[in-house]
Amino acid sequence: MNAGLCKIEGSHQAGGLPVRDGADYDEVLTSFLNGLDIMETSRETYRWGLVRFFKWIRSSGRSLETLSPADIMSFKNSLMKEKLSPLTIGGYVTAVRMFYSWTETSLLYPNIARSVRPPRGRKGFRKCALSPQESASLLDYLKERSLRDYAIVNLILRTGLRTIEVSRADIGDVVRKRGKRVLKVWGKGADEKDAYVILGQPVWGPIQEYLGQRKASSKTDPLFVTEGKGHKGVRMAPRSIQYLCKEALKAIGLDGHEYSAHSLRHTTGVLILKNGGDWKDVQRVLRHASPATSQIYTASIEEEMRLDSNPEGLLDDAI
Repeated sequence: MNAGLCKIEGSHQAGGLPVRDGADYDEVLTSFLNGLDIMETSRETYRWGLVRFFKWIRSSGRSLETLSPADIMSFKNSLMKEKLSPLTIGGYVTAVRMFYSWTETSLLYPNIARSVRPPRGRKGFRKCALSPQESASLLDYLKERSLRDYAIVNLILRTGLRTIEVSRADIGDVVRKRGKRVLKVWGKGADEKDAYVILGQPVWGPIQEYLGQRKASSKTDPLFVTEGKGHKGVRMAPRSIQYLCKEALKAIGLDGHEYSAHSLRHTTGVLILKNGGDWKDVQRVLRHASPATSQIYTASIEEEMRLDSNPEGLLDDAI
């Protein structure tokens, strides 16, 4: 966050942090984030949401010291006008609500965000699974563009890993279990790498080639790293992985909210069912806590059958 993006005027005490006249607001932000008893990934999500909020304050000519509940609603409305997904907007709004709950407790500002609610998700809205042809097109596109990106997307498509799980993976997490090569997984909400996915040769081959090209050998090194000049060799963040997946999907003509990195995970579950597996197999591979979550993947298959059968087409020549 840029220094001077937002200033706090007056003298306050923020969670034990003295806030002097004109103090950089990022000091208060840091104090807020450090006081949260949450996982690091969630803390990072709140940080991104608040940085977005502070930039909106500056760009709209407002002042943090004079904001009202109506201004928080204006911020929410500005996000909705950008046609962001309800999930994304909800994340930003939740970050602002958490922040103002803290400022009230810390005697900085009253909680003006208490009455603002995240938007409801769209009914019937779900991620679209890719067809085998679309999956092949995606991999062909990436294979020509970037060996790293190809290895990442191929891994997600064939194992259903979440982007946070790909980000957390280290080279040393690739081990042998009863003769099979597996990748230990630090799953969503878990405190350690207590799950795994099996890496068949179609998955492991591109990763092995990428690591050979990168000349990576240390077991503690990240499995995938950034390639930019400014931050080369740094562990890839989930957002970076989400971005590369989204851009690749756009490049092959799959644009819209229903296509994202999660669509690749969704594709894994659907393909398991279409190739003879059942919802229990989906649950094991995708590591769903609830069987009900695994069973929703049947809806994509039913939708595909609905589109393929096209009963409306029977009326083309009947009327």
